[in-house]
Amino acid sequence: MTKKVKVFLIVLVVIIAGVGGYFVYNAQKAPSPEEKEVTKVTNKSTTKNVQGNGKTLVVYYSAQNHTKDVAQKVAENLGADLFEIEPKEKYSEDDLDWTDDDSRVTKEHEDTSLRNVELKTTEVENWDQYDTVFIGYPIWWGIAAWPVDTFVKANDFSNKTVIPFCTSASSGLGESGTKLQKEAKGGNWQKGQRFSSSPSDSTIKDWTDSLK
Repeated sequence: MTKKVKVFLIVLVVIIAGVGGYFVYNAQKAPSPEEKEVTKVTNKSTTKNVQGNGKTLVVYYSAQNHTKDVAQKVAENLGADLFEIEPKEKYSEDDLDWTDDDSRVTKEHEDTSLRNVELKTTEVENWDQYDTVFIGYPIWWGIAAWPVDTFVKANDFSNKTVIPFCTSASSGLGESGTKLQKEAKGGNWQKGQRFSSSPSDSTIKDWTDSLK
């Protein structure tokens, strides 16, 4: 066997071994069809069913799921029930584009008469049994997102402790809680809390623990 042939065979063996190892590695790395299916099912819904103690309620409006995530964690930490404020006509991504002068949210901001957002329902089952109500919302132009106004105006908060909280990338709670209090029927309104758009679980827990 000539020297050239030997070199060729050695190179060929190295290449075959490398290709085989590559496919074995990727076969181990890639998820099986079953794993892919489980991932799809797991990610199909991010809504958690929280069963509370019937005394504390977390009400929230969430346009892009940031407030929803915080509200769910608040409810879990406190053993509270959850109620989502849902506009009858849901806001789309285009509706929420505040940089577009023709978007729904911008028009509503410019014309306050358009802010009376109709909700799917404002009625909470067993409303009278709740002693404490948390109200969560995103900040729009320095105030609570206006679908929350519709809910607050429609319900009687007498004899309830009300604690607002908001999510915002940059703005603080500001006067949003005070403004809601002025629109509400009664209630012992407390100082609220502002969270970033994606707060850590420990940040939320520290706050809820401080309220116990």
